[in-house]
Amino acid sequence: MEYNNDISISNKTNYNSLRNSRYYLLTKRTFDYLGALILLILSSPIMLFISVTIKMTSKGPILFKQERIGKDSKVFIIYKFRTMVVGCPNVPTDEMKDADKYRTKIGSIIRKLSLDELPQLFNILKGEMSFIGPRPMIKDHGYLIKERKKKGIDKLYPGISGWAQVNGRDGIKDKDKLKFDEKYLQNFSMAMDIKVFIKTIFKVLKKEDILL
Repeated sequence: MEYNNDISISNKTNYNSLRNSRYYLLTKRTFDYLGALILLILSSPIMLFISVTIKMTSKGPILFKQERIGKDSKVFIIYKFRTMVVGCPNVPTDEMKDADKYRTKIGSIIRKLSLDELPQLFNILKGEMSFIGPRPMIKDHGYLIKERKKKGIDKLYPGISGWAQVNGRDGIKDKDKLKFDEKYLQNFSMAMDIKVFIKTIFKVLKKEDILL
């Protein structure tokens, strides 16, 4: 359960004002690890069913693997259930033209229910992600990667959900996502994480802000 507690960044944020930062980060990592482990056990029947269904309804691997930019702007491999056909353009869904023709038969259902994110529980167990944090950028988003590093946002572990996701997700522009990520950094705390977590649950239940 290794977790990097290095949180020294620019004075432009209140990151250094966290009196118990090491305790908080340790608590956050413990919650992430145990939560991911428990959810993996509980969701294993669902994940098995999705895996079999993907394999039976479309050609290609069960998991979609992609290089993303994580903590300290380092590259890691993110895992998701594959919802698109093999060979589709390697761009975000909101930037893809005629996305419908690239989607698998059950892809829309999986995305609508946000079940495609379940394999990222393995990313959390590996110490590459957290439940809550800025979403990891793809390598092509050079501007956002540069700005995140400049503002110190890349000192945070990327999350399955984040402040930007509960305030628009796929429906907001990159510059707005950056503002929301910076806002999260400025209010980095357990209370903020709980707020994002609760909002995420409601977003998923209402199926809001998801581009299918």
